[in-house]
Amino acid sequence: MGRLVVIEGLDGAGKRTLTEALTKALHDRGSSVSTMAFPRYGESVHADLVREALHGEHGDLGGSVYGMALLYALDRRDAAPGIRAALATHDVVLLDRYVASNAAYQAARLHQDIDGQVVSWVRALEIDRFGLPVPDTHLLLRVAPAVARERARHRAAADTARPQDAFESDDGLQARCARLYDRLAEAGWLAPWHVVDGTARVEVDALVADLLASP
Repeated sequence: MGRLVVIEGLDGAGKRTLTEALTKALHDRGSSVSTMAFPRYGESVHADLVREALHGEHGDLGGSVYGMALLYALDRRDAAPGIRAALATHDVVLLDRYVASNAAYQAARLHQDIDGQVVSWVRALEIDRFGLPVPDTHLLLRVAPAVARERARHRAAADTARPQDAFESDDGLQARCARLYDRLAEAGWLAPWHVVDGTARVEVDALVADLLASP
């Protein structure tokens, strides 16, 4: 059975870049790796509904915290068999976002802390009711919200097919979400967390060694 490693962080933190670097480093060590990113835009009807709602479609759906959280969760529920299959055939499964993203962003929208109702609800829904695989490790790619904001805006300007959505363009939401990610990491929510400085050169080989050595 492989290890399930989740990379979390703000929009623009550099999660995709870290996923690619970790995948290469793991391959170089002879480990087999499978990757997946959430939401699974273009693959999941639930993820596509999320994207459309975040760009103003479907009436007031985008304003519904629990409605949007449910769509994110349903996307992962549908992906769960693929995650389990990947864990059975690979040494490491790397996920770009997972359950903690839902907890952090929805709590940030409601101005709640991690002991608030929505974080408990997300865990009960995704882990207990939907039975999603529990991560072995989280990696929090930590950057200041201002840095993440500039990266996200630069990315949107460079790729006209990927304009910023309502969450990415909400500076206050991103700042609150950064604090909630820190709180989830401090609490070891769902699994142990490793905090990675997203503004410094990541020592990928050392990080991989730590991940593979973790119980």
